[in-house]
Amino acid sequence: MNSHESKGMLLGLLGVLIFSLTLPMTRIVVTEMNPILVGLGRALVAAVPAAALLWWRGEKRPTIAQLKSLSIVACGVILAFPVLSAWAMRSIPASHGAVLNGLQPFFVAIYAYLLGGERPSRGFWVCAVLGSALVMMFALREGGGMPQPADGLMLLAVGIGALGYAEGGKLAKQMGGWQVICWALVVAAPVLALPVGWLAWHQGTPLNLKVWLAFGYVAMFSQFLGFFAWYAGLAMGGIARVGQVQLLQIFFTIALSALLFGEKVDLTTWLFAAGVVATIAIGRNMKIGSAQLAHKAS
Repeated sequence: MNSHESKGMLLGLLGVLIFSLTLPMTRIVVTEMNPILVGLGRALVAAVPAAALLWWRGEKRPTIAQLKSLSIVACGVILAFPVLSAWAMRSIPASHGAVLNGLQPFFVAIYAYLLGGERPSRGFWVCAVLGSALVMMFALREGGGMPQPADGLMLLAVGIGALGYAEGGKLAKQMGGWQVICWALVVAAPVLALPVGWLAWHQGTPLNLKVWLAFGYVAMFSQFLGFFAWYAGLAMGGIARVGQVQLLQIFFTIALSALLFGEKVDLTTWLFAAGVVATIAIGRNMKIGSAQLAHKAS
């Protein structure tokens, strides 16, 4: 990798560090709050500083083509992943969800191939498939040989969320990383306002300070600041390559879930996580070309 790609990997890692607390914090919030309110409400809250930052910087409004891409980003990272993962966190531990989330880099690589014009090498795909296979084996083991209903929610969140990651990384090459998430939040805000208001009105039960702090984290860090580094990293280092850094999120989430929230993590979970992460150590140095270069070569 060149220095530009290495910087992208570091920015991606910073984003992953921020995202690593998303599932544990979400699990705290959903104990007292409707998961749909959690998923949509965090985006509506994040839209306030996003709009303020765009106004302060005097950013140009997106073009029609960019608005279409921003709609895809919003569907993935503002609607699907937050809502579906919050719903799943009512039934499974954050550490279990973290390992299922290990499939996201594989989906990101697929979208980078289909939509971003990237052409990962055969070796890269072998590593990606091995990592994904380990994740599925872990999910089946935890479910006693059968998937749990919450696994389906989490996998759906991962699959659609990865589309938002890939599309946002592609768009960040035009707009910049922080601009993408800010505009996506602003574009989504009018759609979110009514359902969030209705759900908040019917929430009823007063929330304790711990829940409010956890909600503040998923709103300001998971939904807002983390994407500044993440989308910038995807744009600089390549969507498929930097997307694989997210496999490290498994380690961070499991460790933090055990350290901060007392979740029990057995040795087998650590071994599965280590096996998945090992695939990134090999795959990160595999060649990734572009559709344009492949066309010229032919």
